[in-house]
Amino acid sequence: MFYDKTLSGSGKMACASCHDPAHAYAAPNALAVQFGGPDGRRQGLRAVPSLTYREHTPPFVIGPDTHPDDDDHAAVAAAASAARGTDMRLAASKATASAAVQEMVPQGGMDWDGRAKTLPDQAGGPLLDPREMANADAAQLMAKLAAAPYAGQMRQLFGPGVFTTPSLALGEAYFALARFQSEDPSFHRYDSKFDHYLAGEAVLSAQEQRGLKWFDDPKKGNCASCHLDKPSKAGGFAPVFTDYQFEALAAPRNPAIPANRDPHYADMGLCGPLRQDMKGEQRYCGYFKTPSLRNVATRKVFFHNGVFHSLTEVLRFYVERETRPERWYPRAADGRLKLYDDLPAATQRNVDVADAPFDRHRGQSPALTESEIADVVAFLKTLDDGYRPPPSNPRR
Repeated sequence: MFYDKTLSGSGKMACASCHDPAHAYAAPNALAVQFGGPDGRRQGLRAVPSLTYREHTPPFVIGPDTHPDDDDHAAVAAAASAARGTDMRLAASKATASAAVQEMVPQGGMDWDGRAKTLPDQAGGPLLDPREMANADAAQLMAKLAAAPYAGQMRQLFGPGVFTTPSLALGEAYFALARFQSEDPSFHRYDSKFDHYLAGEAVLSAQEQRGLKWFDDPKKGNCASCHLDKPSKAGGFAPVFTDYQFEALAAPRNPAIPANRDPHYADMGLCGPLRQDMKGEQRYCGYFKTPSLRNVATRKVFFHNGVFHSLTEVLRFYVERETRPERWYPRAADGRLKLYDDLPAATQRNVDVADAPFDRHRGQSPALTESEIADVVAFLKTLDDGYRPPPSNPRR
């Protein structure tokens, strides 16, 4: 099914068209958004994410802000909550002065906005999306599945009545697609240089070691606060480099997305337009899911709107968004800087200005220098799958 183009409205698009296994199951090109629809000419609204390392993603919930594998996170969360103030605080339950303050935060789910709770839910989205595989309805998609060369396998696996109703056929199809992504090793190889480093089978270069240091440093890159990089304490599972939570980072508006030609259009992540069940939740507007950083150096576009095309550019934005905003946001006709220009003014209060490197102010030095940015990029390249350690020296 994953490679079957007949399942699309155009007959020319499969899941693998946008999630190419040769590109870590992400888009094979540098377009901000991909083409789809019944004629293959409609452009989407968001950049295509990688499908790798999704197997442990929890269902979407709004729950306590805790990282089970980070002993210091409770204190960090309490300090960040206090620094944000009422506008940034989602909810807090206060205990004694020494107890942790836990925020209730959105976490888990699939897609940039978490609207698909699980992998089977996510599998069905593109198949019926008019901008993607563009099947008119569930009945049309079921008919295509029933005519597919693997229809007999579906009857054998799910029973002879699997095609009696669209809900049954599609439910089983989505389940099969989810199991493929969960069970096929190509989606979660865990064979990067960093994996070999954790196993004691590879040595990071001096530059990669420095990059890891800046990545972890809470006053420098502070990347590991969201992109967790330590093996889990329960079971020792390798890190996936995400906490599965959501952040409002205010990526600049991308004019390459056709929908952005409408000045009134705004992609606000958790509160719409694609997700509808949280449309009225202003406190979540501008929040997008923190992606895994595994295979990040193989990607050609970054952020939900594909506005950046290199890791260096992404890191510069992170450390200069507040210190040199004029480099990243446009100016209005009157010369005023249009800060956070891809979010309506009423939702800009949600943008994270409390956590490093966003806690600095205009005119201050960025948290990372150019050489330190290069170090972090070098480290991030160690997260790509397919690393082969050099052969060990033979014994003499």
